[in-house]
Amino acid sequence: MNILDRYHAMDYGPAPEARNEADAWLAARDFGKALFIDGAWKAASGGKTFETSEPSSGKLLAKVSDASAADIEAAVAAATKALPKWSASSGYQRAKVLYAIGRAMQRHQRLFAVLETIDNGKPIRESRDIDVPLAIRHFIHHAGWAQALDKDFPGHKGVGVVGQIIPWNFPLLMLAWKIAPALAAGCTVVLKPAEFTPLTAILFAEICERAGVPKGVVNIVQGGPEAGAAIVNHPGIQKIAFTGSSEVGKIIRKATAGSGKKLSLELGGKSAFIVFEDADLDSAVEGLVDGIWFNQGQVCCAGSRLLVQEGIAEALIAKVKTRMSRLRVGSPLDKNTDIGPLVDITQLDRVKGLVAEGAKQGAICWQPDAALPSSGYYHLPTLATGVSPANILAQEEVFGPVLATMTFRNTEEAIELANNTRYGLAASVWSENVNLALHVAPQLKAGVVWVNGTNMFDAACGFGGYRESGFGREGGREGMFEYLAARLPLGPVIKAATVSAQPVEQADGLAIDRTAKLFIGGKQVRPDGNYSLAVATAKGKLAGEVGLGSRKDIRDAVSSARACKAWPEATAYNRSQVLYYLAENLSGRTDEFAARLVQLTGVTAKAAREEVEQSIERLFLYAGLADKFEGRVHQPPARAVTLALHEPVGVIGIVAPDASPLLGLISLIAPALAMGNPVVAVPSERYPLLATDLYQVIEYSDVPAGAINIVTGRSGELAGVLARHDDVDGLWVFADAETCAKAEAESIGNLKRVWSGNGRSLDWASGEAAGDAFLRRAIEVKNVWVPYGD
Repeated sequence: MNILDRYHAMDYGPAPEARNEADAWLAARDFGKALFIDGAWKAASGGKTFETSEPSSGKLLAKVSDASAADIEAAVAAATKALPKWSASSGYQRAKVLYAIGRAMQRHQRLFAVLETIDNGKPIRESRDIDVPLAIRHFIHHAGWAQALDKDFPGHKGVGVVGQIIPWNFPLLMLAWKIAPALAAGCTVVLKPAEFTPLTAILFAEICERAGVPKGVVNIVQGGPEAGAAIVNHPGIQKIAFTGSSEVGKIIRKATAGSGKKLSLELGGKSAFIVFEDADLDSAVEGLVDGIWFNQGQVCCAGSRLLVQEGIAEALIAKVKTRMSRLRVGSPLDKNTDIGPLVDITQLDRVKGLVAEGAKQGAICWQPDAALPSSGYYHLPTLATGVSPANILAQEEVFGPVLATMTFRNTEEAIELANNTRYGLAASVWSENVNLALHVAPQLKAGVVWVNGTNMFDAACGFGGYRESGFGREGGREGMFEYLAARLPLGPVIKAATVSAQPVEQADGLAIDRTAKLFIGGKQVRPDGNYSLAVATAKGKLAGEVGLGSRKDIRDAVSSARACKAWPEATAYNRSQVLYYLAENLSGRTDEFAARLVQLTGVTAKAAREEVEQSIERLFLYAGLADKFEGRVHQPPARAVTLALHEPVGVIGIVAPDASPLLGLISLIAPALAMGNPVVAVPSERYPLLATDLYQVIEYSDVPAGAINIVTGRSGELAGVLARHDDVDGLWVFADAETCAKAEAESIGNLKRVWSGNGRSLDWASGEAAGDAFLRRAIEVKNVWVPYGD
């Protein structure tokens, strides 16, 4: 046998990772007292426990304390008690604690990795080389944010006590993503790990003890649904951060509606992996391995939809099958293993069921000829071809090692297929033409886009989704905002509008009757129901009548806004010019609008003129910021740059307040428009004529048809219609508390971003009621990773 024969005959030998230290740690712990509350280890108040098992064998690892609502109460009390001192500590003091956590984790890095692999089932190479180092990176990175807080986030403070619920697919990494920015911001934490994977969170709590984290600042409570619900519903928690399924995310959104809690959701995904015909196919195949078979496909941003250009489809699929046949399925503690077990039998059964249903719907499911281990929850890597866009494997998050494949003919079709999903978490674009890749990336409805790469993460770069993949970002500057609260100038409590049955007294005079219609698609149109709403002057006389908008009118307005491509596709400079023009034209009618304010609201002529002039000034402000509120370029510790692009949210519904009816409306519409969002606005119910008077200003200010749509009527009713409309991407509501709560609760259909005043108005004349705080709500931050070098 010559050397070449020996080379081809070689096979992988076992390369097991030693687990003796992890087993010793397991044996030395009393997991019946695994709740870490107020710096002490406690048993669950009810004495309940749950079991955590090893996915590769099904063997029991530990019986862990199962927290009850009473235990959550104790944890929140501890966090509340610790909050004043921790939030008042200097950035340097918090930075030292975060740095100490990171360094202590480094000293126990191998133990973390082995425990993670034993408890979760992911290959040791992944937990050792990716998860644990990146978790450490988050704590050390956020030590810097703690010290830079006052300089980089002026006017902000920590939101308070934070409830955090993390999943089982990246137990330690998700913990780091959530705890590190919370501590940097001066918040205290109550965190619940997943039932399947509690072990590394317990080890982390021990690290907190050693690193000098003050008692009560970090509380870790193991538990199931009861504990999770208690965290979500606890009135003493000011923010909920959740990573998990979209279904549970919707439940949490509804449960927190009207509570005033800040909310961030990182949910499911169905990410597109797009390969163009000029791509390096061998690199694309390796990227695909990382994209879908990393962590057995149990990744929210897994590249589970392969979209390949027709001309190279046959060649690429052949390469993918060859590579799949060489993937090693086996013990996750073997350093040669590529694919370990799924986390639990329930997850294995779910994946099998979805594959069977996909095949039933016409997909051809191929698996390599490989033996599975005799025990454990293993599933072979699976390639589904012949998949229609409606197939369950193309639409539902499988959360397993299953790749659905479709072809496309041109760039436009690739983008359409990629966006044909209710999710919007991530995407990969493969092309040797960087111009093509950067042309496609902004058109993908995804919070993260990787160019010629996949599953790249860093603490300096934000991560999060669009659509039903949730809202909010984790990591980077934008991730810090999730744990900070801006000091917006609160106004009075808004009272619910009452429909008066009393007729409005007719006004004096014989002026020609003027009908104030709705404004939809650049035209004044009658309401679909042909009903009107009387508007009274401050003296109770009839000022005029406006159309009583309905569900059908909102539908038409949303359709018009969605069809308006000219506004979101306009350059920021062009949007700036239009807003300047709006201000210019409104300025020419200052006396008219001031008189209308006096007539309707009864304010003095001086106060009315000030409100009009402030409205003009606010338009000028956002005109100037339209091309200046820009994204950033991050430089992660990799051969890549990350472009944090500011993109419009989409169609934004706005329900404006009665307070300062002109200024309030302008203060909400202008920032949304400045960032490229078409708007459907419901003006003040009491003073809608100020909005209808704006129609002519809009018409001769070069505003594209559909960019601004105004529907007058009952604010509460129309807010609910906007909330339930699944083609509305964002909703801003300044109305009574009940209307705000209903809008948040009814927005779960597509998990639109809702900004609510929670029943309070703002002091719209204040300088704090303008600027970056409003612009941030008008954008999505998309992080596009662009590698460089050979």
